[in-house]
Amino acid sequence: MTENTKPTETAGTDEKGGEATQSILDFGSALTRTLHGAVYCLTIIGQIEGHNTAGNTAKTTKYEHVLPLLVKLEESDEVDGVLFLLNTVGGDVEAGLAIAELIAGMTKPTVSIVLGGSHSIGVPLAVAAKRSFAVPSAAMTIHPVRTSGTVIAAPQTYHYFQRLQERIVSFVSAHSRITPKRFEELMLKKEDMAADVGSVLYGEEAVREGIIDAVGGLSDGLTALYEMIEKQKNKPAAQ
Repeated sequence: MTENTKPTETAGTDEKGGEATQSILDFGSALTRTLHGAVYCLTIIGQIEGHNTAGNTAKTTKYEHVLPLLVKLEESDEVDGVLFLLNTVGGDVEAGLAIAELIAGMTKPTVSIVLGGSHSIGVPLAVAAKRSFAVPSAAMTIHPVRTSGTVIAAPQTYHYFQRLQERIVSFVSAHSRITPKRFEELMLKKEDMAADVGSVLYGEEAVREGIIDAVGGLSDGLTALYEMIEKQKNKPAAQ
């Protein structure tokens, strides 16, 4: 959900049985109803904006918009699954983790597709869905938690960022196939970044490392989502 936009809806119905009724919103989200189920598509793009507002020219995903929307989607009887399209440079670590934790806690089928890039805090966002895909050209930058500007009480601040980094490592390893040790190795790698430490992985590399489930695009993501929706529909009701 990006800034500087107001949601407006337009609806269209397929004349052939109403298979493609859509509700499209200007801010980059769409609800599509098909014979397979109703899928809500949510874009996470640009900079993940936290407590501080980004510049007027920056494309942002605002966590105060996304969090209540995720709750609404989880509770909605009109939505069967959620497709997340990611192209983010990263941003506020705690805001990104908050979104990722909420996605991971959803009971509805969820699929993420990394398009362009899902850098920095975008990595936890990419793995938070129940199934993750990345197109071959997608990039993911993995690096330690960092800050800029004047740091007061350096030892305490360092300890805070170290704990924050541990939370990221723990989350990513818990929602993917990569081990904490290997993820930390990628964070501290020296060969990929000219003036920093870290790693840049592309689609197939992210899959080989166990961060992303599979290389794939839109059709692959939708197929996986529809399979999960069908499985959930056929799941016996709790006694």
